[in-house]
Amino acid sequence: MSFAGAVVNVRGVVQGVGFRWWCVRKAKEFGVNGYTANLYDGSVEVAIEGDRGLIEGFVEVLKVGPTYAKVTDIKILWYDKPKGYKDFTIEYKD
Repeated sequence: MSFAGAVVNVRGVVQGVGFRWWCVRKAKEFGVNGYTANLYDGSVEVAIEGDRGLIEGFVEVLKVGPTYAKVTDIKILWYDKPKGYKDFTIEYKD
């Protein structure tokens, strides 16, 4: 396994369309850990850790999103030191 981590910022119509719950399901399908959260600017943040190939596949589905989402932009920040996520959860940002 080739470890990788990424924080992905997803923009477009991504809040109020079930994006975070969809992310949880997809993360479990891909076998990656991390979290997803709505941000105040209307975007969604997705932090992912696991095998780089699995993360790359997950990012590809993030570019499409669930049925009612309309993703217009994605920014990815890669990192290589594990943060130790044990599951994939929904977080609430203050």
